[in-house]
Amino acid sequence: MLNPAKRAAHLYYNTGITWGLRMANLRKSGIIVSVGLLGLVLLVSSGCGKTEASAPAPQPLPVNTQTVSLTPVPRVDEYVATVKSRRSASIQPQVDGSLTRILVKSGDHVRAGQALMTIDPLKQQATFAQQRSTEAQKKATYDYNRQELERQRALFQEGVTSKQNLDLAVQAFENSKADWEASTAASTSEKRQLDYYNLTAPFSGVVGDIPVHIGDYVSPQTLLTTVDENAELEAYVYVPTERAANIRMGLPVQIVTSSGELIESTKINFISQQVDNALQGILVKAPLHSSLDKFRNAQLVKARVVWSTAPAPTVPVLAVTRIGGQSFVYVATQDEHGSVAKQRAVSLGDTVGNSYAVNGGLQPGDKVIISGIQFLIDGAPVKPIS
Repeated sequence: MLNPAKRAAHLYYNTGITWGLRMANLRKSGIIVSVGLLGLVLLVSSGCGKTEASAPAPQPLPVNTQTVSLTPVPRVDEYVATVKSRRSASIQPQVDGSLTRILVKSGDHVRAGQALMTIDPLKQQATFAQQRSTEAQKKATYDYNRQELERQRALFQEGVTSKQNLDLAVQAFENSKADWEASTAASTSEKRQLDYYNLTAPFSGVVGDIPVHIGDYVSPQTLLTTVDENAELEAYVYVPTERAANIRMGLPVQIVTSSGELIESTKINFISQQVDNALQGILVKAPLHSSLDKFRNAQLVKARVVWSTAPAPTVPVLAVTRIGGQSFVYVATQDEHGSVAKQRAVSLGDTVGNSYAVNGGLQPGDKVIISGIQFLIDGAPVKPIS
């Protein structure tokens, strides 16, 4: 029997030997595993190289194409035009006074001669009545002198009176006649003046804003309202003086909406011979004949003046891509392997419907790709299907 100390030493020795043998076996296994892994990596790498070398070529992308052709493209400039009616009146009084009646309201349709407002006429009525009395007095004097002239003429023919008395009668008659005629004219003027206290519509139309109220004191400088007839409308366009040499009668003008939709096509029928000092532009006019729901007096619209029309290549808007501010299209071209998409920079002009006019970069006959461009890169194989 071993004592406890010897037993502990013997156990420690056997345990150390066993642990050393286990570590040796693990090291041998690690070498074997590492070698195995290395072989597996080499095998996989060799297999991948063979797969890449034998990969098939990419399939061409089916695309729609459009052959570039020459299309008439207008050369236009766009301006802001003002719609004005040939029959639009500002109602202002011709006399002073206080408003006593307003017979219409804004938006009313009125006929020619219809009463709109009344200014207090009492003072003018008194003046007219006084003038009528003066006229009657002058008429009485005139009638008396006419009868006196006839009497003096009869007496002169009988030799009872002298030629001087006859001449005095003639002079008195002529003076009274002139006074009476002048008084009659004054009465007529005062009556017409009285008519000015009743303001009427100059023509049939629509009443505009009424900024005055009953009781306001008005004068010839006061704007009472407006009457507009939405008929015989014209577009007033101020063309810059730089374009003076290009302006001519009959030049086409297109009236469009803010989104560019055509409202009406018309032509210039008036060219001013003077330059507007404030705008430094030349006024041109073009008649408008569209329905009244499209235009109103003093409305601002966009007007395109068409200077000329010339053939130019066009491409659909959807065929254009932009990179860094530069416009590009893809053109289907032929190479040794078939059709490929080539990216081509283009210079674009104005829009013509749903297409762009092309100022440079394309020629008639080029086949522009118009579908699937979001999947294309320069040189990608394609298969045109139209």
